[in-house]
Amino acid sequence: MELLGVRVELPANTPVVMLREEAERSRVLPILIGGPEASAIHTALEGITPPRPLTHDLSVTVFQALGATLERVVITEVRDHTFFAELHFSTATGQTIVSSRPSDAIALAVRSGAPIFAEESLLDEAAVEAPEVTAGEDDEETILDEFRDFLDDITPDDFAE
Repeated sequence: MELLGVRVELPANTPVVMLREEAERSRVLPILIGGPEASAIHTALEGITPPRPLTHDLSVTVFQALGATLERVVITEVRDHTFFAELHFSTATGQTIVSSRPSDAIALAVRSGAPIFAEESLLDEAAVEAPEVTAGEDDEETILDEFRDFLDDITPDDFAE
């Protein structure tokens, strides 16, 4: 998945992290997240280094100091409007998987350079088709403008079964 960024859903001012499938279909997976998590992701995407490590920076430092490498994060499912994710670590003793909130997993992935994946079944259930891009409209800002329009109309109920 490609991390498009964090946007704000209006009128509720709810942050939404936007992930886009890198496969041919290019579906987009919007995940509603909290304000502090949105800030943590945005800060990392902008390359801002705080004077003292914030929680996600500290977490990356700790797992690196313990000899663990974050190999990937996987957004696994959505249940009752709540998304779930896994952190896949490589350690001296083998592979370890840790349950995580997607927002925390993404914040750690951005800081450590780990790739982000999503289960195909989750994409089938919760992703939306990317808008058609016509010739001359392939810049990222045009795509994001169309998704901002989409976000104006999305609600958590859109993810209900």
